[in-house]
Amino acid sequence: MEAYEAIMSRRSIGAVTDERPERADVEALLDAAVRAPNHHLTEPWRFIVLAGPARHELGEVMGRRVRRELASDPRLEEKVQFEEGRPLRAPVILTAVYTPSTNPKAVENEDRYSVGAAMQNVLLAAHARGLAGFLRTGPAATDPAVAEHLGLAPGEEVAGFIYLGHPAQEDPPPPKPRTDAAERTTWQGWD
Repeated sequence: MEAYEAIMSRRSIGAVTDERPERADVEALLDAAVRAPNHHLTEPWRFIVLAGPARHELGEVMGRRVRRELASDPRLEEKVQFEEGRPLRAPVILTAVYTPSTNPKAVENEDRYSVGAAMQNVLLAAHARGLAGFLRTGPAATDPAVAEHLGLAPGEEVAGFIYLGHPAQEDPPPPKPRTDAAERTTWQGWD
């Protein structure tokens, strides 16, 4: 698949089968991730791949957050079950972690954008390999209990959870409407 075609045809696909992608496929996605541009090669990322029971364990931690925050909600148990089920929506969750660089030339803003580029590389590589993927953050990404559960060091942050699997449908969902680039672009210095 050509790079431009992959960019233009990639979709977030949440409907996946229970079949777990091969480890070699996930390793290839990680290889694509670390090819993201990053100034001074600071490599401001690391990745945590969750599968099998690790997804259930993450769901339990996520459910406890809901239980703490919504303790008096009459639909508490329903909301806890929903939250606990989130990590089970795909057979693999690739967690992208922003890791502050110790490089004296590192610029935090640039490093954070690089992690975003790494996540996009994962999604594009997954699409090119015939896998389905979608990116999520939500309250779990900033929950200190989730960070502790995942073993994040001080200063590290979950940048995103990339859910991966095999698409449940042969045809991808239709593209969502996007604002034409021309409406968001100013040209300066062009004739």
